[in-house]
Amino acid sequence: MRTVTGRELKDASCEQLKHLCEELREEIFRTVSVCGGHLASNLGTVELTVALHRVFDFPRDKIVFDVGHQCYAHKLLSGRAPMFRTLRKRGGLSGFPKRSESEYDCYDTGHAGTAISAALGIAKARDLRGEDYAVIALVGDGSFNNGLVYEALNSIKILHSRVLILLNDNGMSISPTVGGMHDLLDEVKGEHKEGIELFERFGLEYMGIVGGNNLSELLPALETAKEKLKTGSVLLHVTTKKGQGYSFCESAPVETHGVDPSFRRKEYSEALGEELTALAGKRPEIVAVTAAMTDNLGLRGFFRAYPERAFDVGICEEHASVLCASMATAGLKPYYAIYSTFLERAFDEIIHDICAQNLPVTLCIDRAGVSGPDGETHQGVFDLSFLSFIPNLTIAIPKDIGEFRAMLRMSADFRSPLAIRYPREGTEGEISEVEIGKSEVLHSTSSNIVMLAAGERCLRLAEKVRKTAAAEGMDFTVVNARFLRPLDEALLSALPQRHVITLEDNVLSGGLGDAVARFYRNTEKRIHAFGYRDAFLPHGTPKELAEEFGLGEKEILKAVEECYARG
Repeated sequence: MRTVTGRELKDASCEQLKHLCEELREEIFRTVSVCGGHLASNLGTVELTVALHRVFDFPRDKIVFDVGHQCYAHKLLSGRAPMFRTLRKRGGLSGFPKRSESEYDCYDTGHAGTAISAALGIAKARDLRGEDYAVIALVGDGSFNNGLVYEALNSIKILHSRVLILLNDNGMSISPTVGGMHDLLDEVKGEHKEGIELFERFGLEYMGIVGGNNLSELLPALETAKEKLKTGSVLLHVTTKKGQGYSFCESAPVETHGVDPSFRRKEYSEALGEELTALAGKRPEIVAVTAAMTDNLGLRGFFRAYPERAFDVGICEEHASVLCASMATAGLKPYYAIYSTFLERAFDEIIHDICAQNLPVTLCIDRAGVSGPDGETHQGVFDLSFLSFIPNLTIAIPKDIGEFRAMLRMSADFRSPLAIRYPREGTEGEISEVEIGKSEVLHSTSSNIVMLAAGERCLRLAEKVRKTAAAEGMDFTVVNARFLRPLDEALLSALPQRHVITLEDNVLSGGLGDAVARFYRNTEKRIHAFGYRDAFLPHGTPKELAEEFGLGEKEILKAVEECYARG
């Protein structure tokens, strides 16, 4: 797609802008079909983005995208069209706003609920520096379930600044939006006075509702909002259609929210849904909880089979954790399914509400390890580290989907906090009994090297390295280190090997390597830990990122060779 200049946008007629919207949609669809990415959310915000670029003066004016996965049209209109087909590729454009990528991106986002806080901070900096520009927060209705939004709204009067909040209301998070705020927004759309008054009490001038896919409505409304913004904070309520312009996206917004063109094996989430549904048929105390991720986490079948025992609380990760803890105190057995990157938001609640009370909550941590093309905000490479020091918490890392099923079955009778972390996809494998805190020796040799690998990706990597080493006349023992807490201290004590190599799909600090090194301190064991180096991992394929950031096959093989040389 050609580069569209700001002057062209300012001078274009409404019909020319409509034609531009279709061009943008076609380019987004073509690129996402090849590179993967967020499709339906971006198709739904094309007119809104074009109208914003027409009315405001970016990058002088500032826009903060909540979540950020609806910024593709913004990238195309801000000088990045020639690079757009590198989207989500290593060295190419990020799928989210990136300050390091363009002056048009004023704030990095990737998690929901942050935009209003960020916009307020930028606006306050503007005020204190005596500058004059507009600051806009583009927030979806799904994010309006998030508590951080209300913390920010509570500060609007206190900070005495001016921001424009664009509420992009399409009735969706990833799954359909749920909860009291969703109902309130529906009431506002019906012009119920109570809902409108709520926004006004926060210090916002509520401008009413306009069609977000209708340029004839949008353009004058944004011009009015721009003028009102000179004297106070404004909320413009915009209704859009997720997947607008492509009928199959409009009719399946959940399935086309995120698109991955690559072939995939079975996903762990499928197994989670199957096993939990089966367990719930035998155990009436089992309940499932998710934070706006019902379908992506494989729980749709459970929700259909046991609607009274299934809870989607919206984008409220902290609340979901406390909900699980409190239900557990009252005799239920909660399973909280969540992506690794989103679990970071519930760190305090995991410590104080779940683990300090030693409650039988099972955390099913999906997309653990490198997630790949979504970049820094979505890499699940910190969970082993931030969970590893919490008392009462057991941490399990299955070697394949079969072992994951076994861990879920074992968890039904487990009476303490349990975290099971796993990647997106895997192989089925056999289902055999798992004992808490016990590792599994998969390959045994008499060499002086043992490799402890945690999780399916690392065990596959260990096997690749072993096959290559075998061609060079080398071998080593391989252990499935399927528990980080508790460590299998009996096995570690019995290992005769001098060289201990650890592999983990996690940052090095605080993970398996650190735990093993602590166990072997003051011994003659030599620990060689492999995980991701001290960095935020950018977008790229898992293989690219592993090789670049410290978990590459060649680097590990070199360590094996050096261990052999040392004896």
